[in-house]
Amino acid sequence: MRRNLMRVATALLLAGLAAPAVAQAQADFPRQPIRMVVTFPPGGSTDAVIRMLLPRLNEKLGQPVVVDNRPGAGGNIGLALVAKAPPDGYTLGVGAAGALSANSSLYAQMPFDPQKDFQPVTLLAGIPFVLVGHPSLPARTLKDLVAAAKAQPGTLSIAHGGNGTAMHLSAALFAQMADAKLVEVPYKGSGPAAMDVMAGNAPLGIVDLPSALQQIKAGKLRAYAVTSGTRLPQLPDVPTVAEAGLPGYESTGWFGVVAPAGTPAAIVNRLNAEITAALKDEQIQASMRNLGVEPSPSRPEAFDAYIRAEARKWAKVIQSASIRIDQ
Repeated sequence: MRRNLMRVATALLLAGLAAPAVAQAQADFPRQPIRMVVTFPPGGSTDAVIRMLLPRLNEKLGQPVVVDNRPGAGGNIGLALVAKAPPDGYTLGVGAAGALSANSSLYAQMPFDPQKDFQPVTLLAGIPFVLVGHPSLPARTLKDLVAAAKAQPGTLSIAHGGNGTAMHLSAALFAQMADAKLVEVPYKGSGPAAMDVMAGNAPLGIVDLPSALQQIKAGKLRAYAVTSGTRLPQLPDVPTVAEAGLPGYESTGWFGVVAPAGTPAAIVNRLNAEITAALKDEQIQASMRNLGVEPSPSRPEAFDAYIRAEARKWAKVIQSASIRIDQ
């Protein structure tokens, strides 16, 4: 009995001694470089946004933030590294809608649990898409397009940026809400999909803004609607899908920063404060919008709620469309 009491007393003493050391470590954060695992290859919009933020983050944090590009498996490869990292704030992940919300419904097996293995830090940006068509299509409006698709089910094809991508899911959601049977055609990225629509090889496409903006302005692509909840400043005369005939439709790609689960709140809040401050910088915002992405800083709890809501939304779409990704 006495021995047990001594063990308890020793444990309490050690805990009491350790607590100030842990608190001091959090207060001094960061004391070494921070690894930022980006789940996309160099040169893409996600990677470009992170590199825009680096100079300001390096200055404000007082330590270098080092980008580690780990693409593959829809973002699962990179985020699996983050999930297994120590929860000390020195390994962060930049994940997108797929890996953080949809992949659990797309893949038979996942190397992590998106809602249990990460601590959300902040949403970084939203990526709106555009529903485009070849100018030769008789349908002039979204309502005309839906009517044509219903009149001839299974004859209209719609190109998108690849199986399991946010563009693919946006196309599936559009077909479901329009109650129309479309032939969904995957491409290796948004650019090739937009090019094939422009060439007339695919009548329709859901593509990202950078892939289509100049062609829309040149009259080489017809923009039926944008998939976001609000109109885009780059295309102010193009309605949203919801405005054009499918109320309630909204779909955007997005990406944000997460830390391993268990990362102390003080560290998460410090990271959130510095990253969101950088996202609110007017020059950075202008540069991001030139890439076709919309700055979307958020609090950690808001980003967590958003991830969970997106997971529920896309699980229903994926199940209804019977979409699966074979690893």
